[in-house]
Amino acid sequence: MTYLTRFLILASLAASPALAEMNDAAPNATGQQPAFEGQTRAPALTDDITLTQTTLAEKLEHPWGMALLPDGAMLITERPGRLRLLSAEGVLSEPLKGVPEVDNRQQGGLLDVAIAPDFVDTRRVWLSFSEPRGWRKNKNSTSVATGILSADGSGLEDVKVIFRQDPAWGSLMHFGSRLVFSPEGALYVTTGERSYDEPRVLAQDVNTHLGKVLRIDPLTGKGVEGNPFADGRSGKPEIWSYGHRNIQAAALNPATGELWTVEHGPAGGDELNKPEAGKNYGWPVITYGQDYSGGPIGEGKTQQEGMEQPVYYWDPVIAPSGMTFYQGEMFPELQGDALIGGLGAQAVVRLKLQGDRVIGEQRLAEGIGRVRDVEIAPDGAILVLIDDPEGSLIRLAR
Repeated sequence: MTYLTRFLILASLAASPALAEMNDAAPNATGQQPAFEGQTRAPALTDDITLTQTTLAEKLEHPWGMALLPDGAMLITERPGRLRLLSAEGVLSEPLKGVPEVDNRQQGGLLDVAIAPDFVDTRRVWLSFSEPRGWRKNKNSTSVATGILSADGSGLEDVKVIFRQDPAWGSLMHFGSRLVFSPEGALYVTTGERSYDEPRVLAQDVNTHLGKVLRIDPLTGKGVEGNPFADGRSGKPEIWSYGHRNIQAAALNPATGELWTVEHGPAGGDELNKPEAGKNYGWPVITYGQDYSGGPIGEGKTQQEGMEQPVYYWDPVIAPSGMTFYQGEMFPELQGDALIGGLGAQAVVRLKLQGDRVIGEQRLAEGIGRVRDVEIAPDGAILVLIDDPEGSLIRLAR
C-alpha cells in the first residue's frame, strides 16, 4: 500500500475569498425567500483549522460508501459492483465474493454499506444497490441485501435481498440509498424518486417507495412498529416520511438519537431535514430550487400547508452525499457539528447546530475533490471518500 501525504493548510479562514463566496454567490431561484431567518446562508464560521491530508487507499473506482469495523478495518463499496476490505494495516483486498448483481449504469451500482450494531458477534453486513428488475432487466430499483462477512474476510455468505423498492422503474438516476441504524435497531433506508417527471410525483404517493425515508426490520425488510402506515391500509408499511427528492446523506445525531438527512435539490434547493414519522417534506410540490431548464418546478411554490419546511437549504447547491456528526477528541471545535460531503462543493461542509437550527457554516478541505461519504475514525480523524474513476479514501487530521 502506498501512502501519500500532503498538507492542506486552511489558514485565516475568515478572510478567505471562498468563504465570502459561500454566502455571496447568486442563487438559481432568484425570486424565492426563506420561510424563516437562518434557513439559508448561515454566518460563516471562522475557526482556523489546519488539516493534514493522507491518502489511505487509491485507485478506487467511484467509491460510494464505507463502514468502519471494530478491529480497525473498513468495508468500502465501489459503484461498478465491488466491495473491498481495507485492513487495519492499510492493505486493500481484492473484490469480495457474494455481492449481488447491480445495474451500474450512470448513477446506479453498488451504493451504501452498513454493519450490524452487534457485528463482533454476527459479522452481518447490509448493502444498498440498484438492482436489475423486469423480465428483460430493463427496469431497476433501490434494493437492500444482507449477508455474513466470512471469517477470512474474502466474501459475503448467505446473502439475501430483503427489500426492493416498489415500483421498479426504467431510470438510471436518483436511487437515494443511505443506510442508517436507529437506536432501537431498525434500519433506515433512503430512496430517490427516480428523477423523471412521471415518477417524481410518486414522492407524494404513500403507496409507493419512491422519494421516501423507510424504516424496516433489518432481517426481514418489513416495516416495523411505530411506522405511520404500519398496518399497510393507507400506505406502504415501510414508510417513515415522504416527499423527498434524492437523499444521499443521512446520519443519527448522537446527542438525540434522531435521524437527519440531506437531499439533492434540482438547480438550487439542497435540503437539510430531520424527518419525522408520517410527515410530508414537499417534493415536488414545494422546493427552494428550480428546474435545470431555468423554469419553476411545478407552480414554483416554496411553502404549502401540510408540508414541512427544511431546517436549512442551499442555493447554489453543494450536491450533498454522506453525512456524520462529529464525535472525537482530535477536533474539539467540531464537537457535535454535522459534517456533510459535498460533491459539487468539493469540500466537507460543516454545520453548527443549536437545537434544530443552523447557526454557522464552514467549508473544510476545499478543493479536495467530489466528497461522496464522510466518517469519523476512532482517533477523531475525518475520513472521506472521493468519488472519481480513480477515487480514494483520505484521512484528514491535525
